[in-house]
Amino acid sequence: MKFGVVIFPGSNCDQDMIYVLETIMGQETERLWHKDEDLKGCDFIVLPGGFSYGDYLRSGAIARFSPIMKSVIEHANNGGYLMGVCNGFQVLCEAGLLPGTLLHNDNQKFICKNVHLQVVNEECLLTGNVDPEEPLKIPIAHGEGRYFINEEGLAQLKSNDQILFKYCNIDGKVSAEANPNGSLENIAGVCNKGKNVFGMMPHPERAADLNLLNVDVKLLFESLLA
Repeated sequence: MKFGVVIFPGSNCDQDMIYVLETIMGQETERLWHKDEDLKGCDFIVLPGGFSYGDYLRSGAIARFSPIMKSVIEHANNGGYLMGVCNGFQVLCEAGLLPGTLLHNDNQKFICKNVHLQVVNEECLLTGNVDPEEPLKIPIAHGEGRYFINEEGLAQLKSNDQILFKYCNIDGKVSAEANPNGSLENIAGVCNKGKNVFGMMPHPERAADLNLLNVDVKLLFESLLA
């Protein structure tokens, strides 16, 4: 599988993602500049974390109109695989490729710490190799990570099995105490109806390297390749 990582002005997790895909997972990985429109034949596109365009207006609102996004949207609409992490998740919501939106954290502060995730849908490309009974330890780093969607949209997410992850405690219990940012029903990641576009606020590229003393989420990358 050939991966492409889009680099916006203000991206700061692009090299981390490239390192995991290229060095740890051994996959061919292209750097895709936001002003270009050529996806260079990539099968799987990643929008990384960071602060694209300084997070002016709303997080992801300007990056959504970068020249490369026309090709990214076309890729996704044609069934191509696409994942947004943190700021990338915000961009995908702004582009209408994923339902819902990301609001300011309920404490109005930037949060940077390890949390735990429960896998809700273990039958998609991203989670196929993950045991839903085993919580994943993973870092978050965001100021606007509070997932929200209206009542009708939430019902559709549930009926279409589009909720990927929920924040939980170390024992796997989903609770208000385990919710770091006030996300609706502890939602930490979702996918589209076609199950080819994925978004998550936590950073999988920061939990896939032994040098960081955490490889819990390497399972997600292994699931993609499997």
